[in-house]
Amino acid sequence: MNAIRRGLGSGLVQAFLVVIGLVWLTPLAGLFVSSLRSAQDTAKGGWWTALASPGRLSFDNYAALLKNSGMTQAFWNTVLISVPATTLVVVIAALAGYAFAWLDFPLREPLFLLVVALLVVPVQIGLLPVAKLFGALGLFGTIPGVVLFHVAYGLPFAVFLLRNYFADIPKEMLEAARMDGGSEWRIFTRLVLPVGRPALASLAIFQFLWVWNDMLVALLFADSSAQPLTVELQSQIRQFGSNIDVLAPGAFLSLIVPVVVFFAFQRHFVQGVMAGSVK
Repeated sequence: MNAIRRGLGSGLVQAFLVVIGLVWLTPLAGLFVSSLRSAQDTAKGGWWTALASPGRLSFDNYAALLKNSGMTQAFWNTVLISVPATTLVVVIAALAGYAFAWLDFPLREPLFLLVVALLVVPVQIGLLPVAKLFGALGLFGTIPGVVLFHVAYGLPFAVFLLRNYFADIPKEMLEAARMDGGSEWRIFTRLVLPVGRPALASLAIFQFLWVWNDMLVALLFADSSAQPLTVELQSQIRQFGSNIDVLAPGAFLSLIVPVVVFFAFQRHFVQGVMAGSVK
């Protein structure tokens, strides 16, 4: 009887999670169907009406999207911003996290407390002073300027996460590696990084999703030649009635990339976050 109850409970939980998943994916499916419809069909009714006549769906909108220089340039700008901002944060935070966890140097604890304190600083506070600084350095309105801003504001959380994760590595493992003649760099690259792969994957997901979906920073720091997809879509919405055939596939492209990245690393996500946040 207990086995039946456990099986029933598990089945109900799984069914509930399936329903939640379907509800969560419904907007994505609706956006995809809308991206396959013509502007005339979209004006006639909601996306679900297209399911009655699937033969009218086509990829013509995506062909039009590829011919739209503004959208294609914005997509590549988003890639040029998101990939370096994610890579730099993961690399720098991994080095700093290992140093704060296992290396002895002056003011280590006060410096780490300063990093933790930076977690509570809102992004909005730094917009104006950083904009003035970037203007003086010639970085305002450029892709490197947007990347540097994201790296600077992503590092406090990244260092905090990886330091806590690396600190949970058994001390005996590191001492054994040192006794075998391993240098700190070799220990970091051959031992710490492989063990910390779940935390690194979780951090990469967090950082990539934040940068890819950002509009506030890009709206202020990127000019027309460096603006990412979020800003371009926002400007395209003003002409919604005349360019839905470009707007819908562009919005789906902006949405599907982070979804693919999340599902590609999902098996590391929960494990890395839980292990790195709680000691």
